[in-house]
Amino acid sequence: MQSRDAIRAIKERLNIVDIARRYVDLKRNGPRWVAPCPFHQETKPSFSVNEEQGLFYCFGCHASGDIFDFYGRINGLDFRDTLEQLAAEAGVSLDRGPADPKRREQEQRERSGRRQMIRMYELAAAHFAAALDSPEGEECRAYIQKRGLSDEIVQRFGLGWARRDWQSLATALHRAGFTARMAAEAGLLGISERSQRAYDRFRGRLMFPIKSLSNQIIAFGGRIIADEEEAKYINSADTPLYKKGEHLYGLAQSRRGITTKGQALLTEGYMDVLTLHQYGYDNAVGVLGTALTPDQIKRLSGFTSRVTLLFDGDRAGRKAALRSCEMLLTRGLACTVVLMPDGEDIDSLLRTQGPEAFEALLAHAPDGLRFCVDVLRALAPRETVEWARNFLSQVEVPELVSPYASRLATQLQLSESELRQGAAQRRDTGAPRNGGTPQRPGGRARQNMRDRQIMMYAVRYPERLDDLRDMGADLALQSDIARRLWDKLEEWGPETAAYHLDEREKNFWSFCRGAEAAPRDDGNKELEALRDDLDAYYASAQKLSLAAALRQNAGDPDADVEYLRALQETLEKVHEQH
Repeated sequence: MQSRDAIRAIKERLNIVDIARRYVDLKRNGPRWVAPCPFHQETKPSFSVNEEQGLFYCFGCHASGDIFDFYGRINGLDFRDTLEQLAAEAGVSLDRGPADPKRREQEQRERSGRRQMIRMYELAAAHFAAALDSPEGEECRAYIQKRGLSDEIVQRFGLGWARRDWQSLATALHRAGFTARMAAEAGLLGISERSQRAYDRFRGRLMFPIKSLSNQIIAFGGRIIADEEEAKYINSADTPLYKKGEHLYGLAQSRRGITTKGQALLTEGYMDVLTLHQYGYDNAVGVLGTALTPDQIKRLSGFTSRVTLLFDGDRAGRKAALRSCEMLLTRGLACTVVLMPDGEDIDSLLRTQGPEAFEALLAHAPDGLRFCVDVLRALAPRETVEWARNFLSQVEVPELVSPYASRLATQLQLSESELRQGAAQRRDTGAPRNGGTPQRPGGRARQNMRDRQIMMYAVRYPERLDDLRDMGADLALQSDIARRLWDKLEEWGPETAAYHLDEREKNFWSFCRGAEAAPRDDGNKELEALRDDLDAYYASAQKLSLAAALRQNAGDPDADVEYLRALQETLEKVHEQH
């Protein structure tokens, strides 16, 4: 079954309410189902599900979409994995190739490349695991024992040993039929510029497989275990399967613990995650050696709206914690911050002082906003005010602006009204939110309204795109976002277009078709109103064009007569329409 048919079949067989009930406590409220939103911190039931239309919407954080959007977000999956999992649940078979032969061929090549890459990672993981159990792995096993990791943790996370041999993995991959070029693209091998010979990128290192949420190995991290003048950690480069800023180490193993405990422990390194799991904290994940990113927050928010940050207590750790707090809070998540005591990290604290000392730190951890305030008090007053205004201007959940502003004003001894005013000015004069463009008065505002009316109709009635095209609606679109959305509707069709939209386009889609949108009828009256508006628009445009041409051809009597006749006909048409 092709993707469009499969999507339709899945929606027919699976109910969005039944799916959402697995993760949130839905309650009936008239024609809708409501609950506190699982994607941001709140207690009010702002999360709404329209069972009839199969759509959800949050009035707080504006998360929205259909059953695919919900399932993918709550489980941290991309659309491909979401489609496969829901298809399996609904008993729907997938024929993933598009109707266009060229596109089908391209996607087949891409899928084949991804499958090959996954096979290489699986082979590499097995190779590293076997090396760990071999006599050559004794030094790595001794290191693991020294760090206090159990056999169960080693097995659960698939730890391994990269031999010191420059050709160990390269030989194994070659025997399995993989070329050096393929393995280099997967980030497993390097190619010598001088000899063009392949060599193992990971050597003499404890290996950490990195898994996707579908439990497939998609990358590796490696820690040196000897006192050598090499980087302590090296990680896989970005590939078609893996983007470092989109994933969290240990999330595949921690997802159940996070949802059960209602929060995530977020730390910086591989070993910290393993040690926390060793001591029973099975909701711990790591940021994979990067600063926390919006993509990682979005992935994490599918499982919980509460995060505890576990960072080092030095200057760099405090700075990283401050930035992470800002990002979490402005995106609607609640957070607390634990900074390790001087000279301690998570591993040393748990192994030397035990879980009791760690629990004491957790119990006294300040919430994210309090932590930010404590850090800001060390800054100059001007910097403090600027930070607070900038922070408030970035808050994405409107209902959180007021409590944040009140707390900041009280704790920093600032004027709440001045804070709010400054934040509003930043929003108005700064870069438009969500990539939008501010409206201009006059003609621009009117054109934007026309674009909006056209695209609202196109989204509500995508099956009538041909009618709009016959009216010249596509040619009347002026804004970039309207033209992009139109192109996606044309390219993908009404059934699958929603899965190719960016965040701003998806919000507009949900606004037009979401839980609170007016029910759809046949759309005839709206279409006729659009037709009248477009006729008037084109007549007016022709009038302006003819007038301009007349000015340019002044002095040519014959041309003047023809232009005047055309102008008269145009004016008569405009008069008839009004």
